[in-house]
Order: sequence, then structure tokens, then C-alpha cells
Amino acid sequence: MRALVCREWGPVEALRIENMAKPAPGPHEMVLAVKASAVNFADSLMVQGKYQTRPEFPFAPGLEAAGTVLRLGESVTRFRVGDRVMAMLDHSGFAEQVLAQEDQTFPLPDGMDFVTGGGFLTAYVSSHVAIRWQGRLERGETMLVLGAAGGVGLTAVEIGKAMGARVIACASSAEKLGICRDHGADECIDYTTENLTERVMALTGGKGVDVCYDPVGGDLFDAAVSSLGWGGRILVVGFVAGIPKLATNRLLVKHRAALGSSLRYFRSNRPDQLRTSVDELVRWYGEGKLKPLVSETFPLDRAVEAIQVLTSRRARGKVVVTV
Repeated sequence: MRALVCREWGPVEALRIENMAKPAPGPHEMVLAVKASAVNFADSLMVQGKYQTRPEFPFAPGLEAAGTVLRLGESVTRFRVGDRVMAMLDHSGFAEQVLAQEDQTFPLPDGMDFVTGGGFLTAYVSSHVAIRWQGRLERGETMLVLGAAGGVGLTAVEIGKAMGARVIACASSAEKLGICRDHGADECIDYTTENLTERVMALTGGKGVDVCYDPVGGDLFDAAVSSLGWGGRILVVGFVAGIPKLATNRLLVKHRAALGSSLRYFRSNRPDQLRTSVDELVRWYGEGKLKPLVSETFPLDRAVEAIQVLTSRRARGKVVVTV
């Protein structure tokens, strides 16, 4: 089978399309014929050896996929050959076939195509896990979303609205903020032209926000912490702009909390809550509350270009590789 192969740690540009052996399923695994697999920032970290886990060589990046069930492990009971599914993966989604764990695989919802399904799970479930289980967002609260026009940021905007919150979207251009408004944001802040903390305080009558969803990090983190009200929670989801530092006295004085959220480890440590998250997201999708945005698709031969679009922060919504 063809795959985007990583044979040593290095830049994304070093990856090549090569032939790899077809995978064989273990007892609780399935082989999927991949139709689509979304790009995630972690893909670029993984091939450089900078991610939390380091697969054995050779491997392909790609942390999720949608496709059809091709072969079943002997203990698989929830699926049949030919089923349309979407799956969370450890890696190797950028390939013609991939191994998927039965408990990390879910039926593709009615009316959802493979391209949408290939970019649905990682972003939406990452955001839901952070906001629902870590942030404990309540109806009527206010949530600030940084990087709100990106692949995970837009999902946070939609999830916040589905949970009954007031959502303030933060992005770097009027174009990006227009996308955020289309996906339900109540208020928008352009952090390149406005002071983030001052604008948040003006929008909240000096109270500050209850929750901040931060997949960006970097210099915005400091301003976001200052934007939290009493009892506010900042959700540390990613660091595309760099890993910030936090003086803990800023948490103590206003009873604030900084909470990390990693889907990779949540999957194995909280499987029941994971399934609850997926079930709620699929229900919201069926009700029209979630409108996944795939801004660009690339064929497998151009998968390196797809990753570059994301890492350069040019993406609006999800970027998906089709197979």
C-alpha cells in the first residue's frame, strides 16, 4: 500500500510517498480502507520526534481517519466489513490502509461524508473533553476562544454555543473573525489591533471570562490569564505559538485554575467519558448545531503540502488529505 512515510526524525519536508506492508489486525483491531485523514498540528511534531509518543520507524503521520472496514480482528463485535466509520489513531492515517482499535472507532453519522468524517473526531472531541470535563463550562457562562478560526478553535466556538455559553472569539484578522461569527461567536476580538485583556473586560463589564480555551499559547497566554474573572479556568490545549510560563500567584489571588487537556491520554484513562463526548457531539451534529469546516483538501501525493498549510497557520478550519 502507499503511505506518507517517516523513516527518521526530521522536518515534514523529508517525508516521502512510499510503499509499506499492509497492516494485519490484532484481536481487537480493524483494518480500514482510508478515504480521508485530517491534518493535526501534532503530525508535524511527531515526525520531528517532539511529540508525547514516538512510534517505531517506519511509520506514517495521521491521527484520525474515515473510511470503510476492510478486515476484522477475531474479537471485534461492534463492526462488520464494509461499515462506514471514523477512528482516532495513534498514527498512520496518511496511508491507503490503517489499523484502528475497536474502542476508538465510531460509526460515521448519517449524512456525513468521508472528508468531513476524516476531520471530525480529533478536533471536536479534543475541544469537548477540554470544555466539558476539564473546564466544566456551565450554561450562561462566558468563554473566550483563542485561535478561534483554526481547526480546533472553531469546534470550541460551536461547542460553547451548544452548551449555552456566551462565546468571545479571538483571531488575527477580520476574515478569520467573520468565519467565527458564521459559526456562532457572540463577540469577536482582533488581537492584532485590539488589546485582548482590555477588550474582554469591556465586553464583560469588568467581570472577565469564566473559561478560556487556549490552543495557541505564546504571548497571548499572559493576556488570556489576565482576562479570567474570579474562579476562571484557562484550558491549556496546545502551544502552536510557543510554551508560556505562569506565575502561580496569578491563580491564587482570584481563585483561578490552569488545566491541561490531552485527548491522547484521555482516550485510555477515561473511556466512558470519551464515549459520552462522542455521543453528544454526534447528536449535536444531527441537530445542526455543529457545522464542520474543511477549508482545503489535498490528495495523498500532496500530504506534505497539506501539513505545511496547517503549520504555517494559514488554515481556516480543517485541512484534510484524501486517499
